Amino acid sequence: MKRVYLFLCLAVVGIAATAQNPSIQWGDDFRLRKGSTDLKVIFADNTGAYLQESHLVMKSYYVVGASLKESGTLVKVDNNLAEIYRNDFNKELKGKEFEQLFAFRDKLFLFASDYRKKDKALTIFASTVDKNSGELNGEWKEVTTFQLNERNDDVDFKLDYNVDSTKMLIVSSIEGKEKNEYQILELDEQLKSTTKPLSIQNEFERKKYQLEDVLYTSNRNVILVGRIYEYEEGKKKKDKFLDFTNYNIRIYDEKGKQKAEINTGINGKWLTNTKIVQEKNKDLILAAFYSNAKKGKTIDGLLVQRINSSDGKVVSTSDKKINNSLLSGDQDNDDNDDDKDESKEDRKKREELKKLQEEGEGFSKYMQFRKIFYTADNGLVIIAERYDHYITSTQSYTEGHNNMPGQWRTTTYSVFLSGDLMMCKIDASGNIGWLQIVPKKQREEMPGATASSIVSPSLSTGAYYFQNLGRPYYSGFAALQTKGNIQMLFNDNPKNIAVTQAGQKAKSIHTFTKSDCFLVNIDELSGKVTRKVFFSNTEIPTAMPRLGAIVGNDMYLVGKAIKAFSKSRVAVGKITIK
Repeated sequence: MKRVYLFLCLAVVGIAATAQNPSIQWGDDFRLRKGSTDLKVIFADNTGAYLQESHLVMKSYYVVGASLKESGTLVKVDNNLAEIYRNDFNKELKGKEFEQLFAFRDKLFLFASDYRKKDKALTIFASTVDKNSGELNGEWKEVTTFQLNERNDDVDFKLDYNVDSTKMLIVSSIEGKEKNEYQILELDEQLKSTTKPLSIQNEFERKKYQLEDVLYTSNRNVILVGRIYEYEEGKKKKDKFLDFTNYNIRIYDEKGKQKAEINTGINGKWLTNTKIVQEKNKDLILAAFYSNAKKGKTIDGLLVQRINSSDGKVVSTSDKKINNSLLSGDQDNDDNDDDKDESKEDRKKREELKKLQEEGEGFSKYMQFRKIFYTADNGLVIIAERYDHYITSTQSYTEGHNNMPGQWRTTTYSVFLSGDLMMCKIDASGNIGWLQIVPKKQREEMPGATASSIVSPSLSTGAYYFQNLGRPYYSGFAALQTKGNIQMLFNDNPKNIAVTQAGQKAKSIHTFTKSDCFLVNIDELSGKVTRKVFFSNTEIPTAMPRLGAIVGNDMYLVGKAIKAFSKSRVAVGKITIK
């Protein structure tokens, strides 16, 4: 019997459609191999969808242990989402290390690396994959080589696209040098470089600069978004720590020369989070939250700038104070205190919202931008999420037996907190049309280290941009755009079905196998929020709404049930907008 399994993607552009009701096609669940760490959809065509299954394998052995690397398998499913084939490429790699599968235009590529210790060089290879058989469709091509001259040199690199996905990129950085240096290599569908590698340097000490994002525009300009840190004194005189001070956003031309630096100092205020996007052949959009104090606990304002992508000049600026007083009310009830048909629950919701609006308190500094959508009236809908991640540990004691001493055991957990959603409409003039909050409290814990923290000695994941963290799995949300509406999907406590606005109390969810996946619709014009249950996770592999891929007009979906001592259960499905 077939059942519904779903997952969606946050990190891609929404689907444009003429209606708002999604339809679901799904397949039966199947099992991943033991030790698999992840499964994601990477490509789709008229014959089916292609998935990368990641897993850890032994790399080399030592006297006291062994090192691990992450490998991968290509899995293809047909249009009914039934498995056709799988290939782990062990024969094809022949000593090379699997890096990742990557889709570009209508082709699928396998990227691998080879480190030559004698030459201190790391070479990246690639080959096309025959989508019909899952086997390599030709010889390996050498794409680029990184020379590691110093003992502590490591390579960070990431496969990426330019802003309109017409170019394939390899963005890299050599770790170990005193200064930051980044290289961008542009490739075509034949794996040939189309321009000379672009090299960018800055003057910041490496420890004090953290790359957060890279945008490669259609006219080959590059925008680097970095976070600047400075050493601060700790509680003790000898204690020092790096503390975030401000953002640094610069635009470079196709030769790596700096063209402009975007001013992030807003009259002495402090940016807490920022995001830059560009729609095809249009201006850059910079959105930033700021606080009036360096270590402020709340967000006091929202900055939105339109920036010319060619010369970096600011076209327009909107600097707005934001707090709860801007929250949009219930369009059905408004302030009608004399409505005799109003239920006690509706009255309570309205009164709580009114109290928040009157107090005008600020929003949490942990708000992070997630999506920016362009609207038909030349406005923007900005979506942010309250998010925090920290490491904690617990200790347990086991008594000894047969004259043996007892033992203390420490377990470390990664904790992911995904909270309230903030949605805001900015019109073409830069004014705030509406502002909404949908309360939620998702908590996801993972014992031990994540798979992404185990890397090859020749590679590292030091900067945010180069990190590819798969967690959290089940918390977070997905967003897509349909005609005149924004739709969001997330796993939540079933008791939160009526929670649609600020002032309401959301019950927390941490056991996601008992959650419902909700569909929340926001009207772009009015900001009105409606909510309904999309499906339940109680009897299926739990959906992962934050992760996934939108390909064409379909959203490909994955649900996963993790088993500690056996193979994990997985299902693949897709959502289409009709």
